[in-house]
Amino acid sequence: MLSIIQAAGWPIWPLIVCSVAALALVIERFVSLKTARIAPPKLLAEALLVSRDSVPVPDVVNQLSNNSLLGEVLASGLRALNNNPRCTEDDLRATMEGAGREVAHRMERYLSALATIASAAPLLGLLGTVIGMIEIFGAQSPSSGANPAQLAHGISVALYNTAFGLMVAIPSLIFWRYFRARVDAYLLTLELAAERFIRHLKTLRRLA
Repeated sequence: MLSIIQAAGWPIWPLIVCSVAALALVIERFVSLKTARIAPPKLLAEALLVSRDSVPVPDVVNQLSNNSLLGEVLASGLRALNNNPRCTEDDLRATMEGAGREVAHRMERYLSALATIASAAPLLGLLGTVIGMIEIFGAQSPSSGANPAQLAHGISVALYNTAFGLMVAIPSLIFWRYFRARVDAYLLTLELAAERFIRHLKTLRRLA
């Protein structure tokens, strides 16, 4: 591996930095976008059950909020009712939509960075290719002809950087699309759960 890096020359170092950053982002997103952290399957049913007859006490609401991102959205509606039992449906909806936008932003964190790496890596590889081609043409001398060692080095710089740029870009693009689809699915789940919970909170508001 070290010999490849040496053969590729200095243009490969930005690509190595990009590859390390992409790997770190992929691992972080895999950990952060687990279903248990976003929308546990039974959480909505549990929240409906615990608030079946009345708004839970603040300690229970805080436990719900700390459970997951879906819990935060549901807890925001319960807090709104705790603060004002007669709040309007529009107020409830606005509160939960605000909480939903906040958790959506957190789910999308670092995805733009991963997309940037997927876009920039081929360009960095192309830069290395151009530099390699410059070295190739620089090896040509009108008087003594081509310098074989310098010519071979220029070719290696061009090919290694092109290949490494694609090796970084392709997995980054695949994972970006995967996480983008995963976030979109979670957003739909949260939206449907919040809509159902708002209907439930309307019933609690009438009972208050």
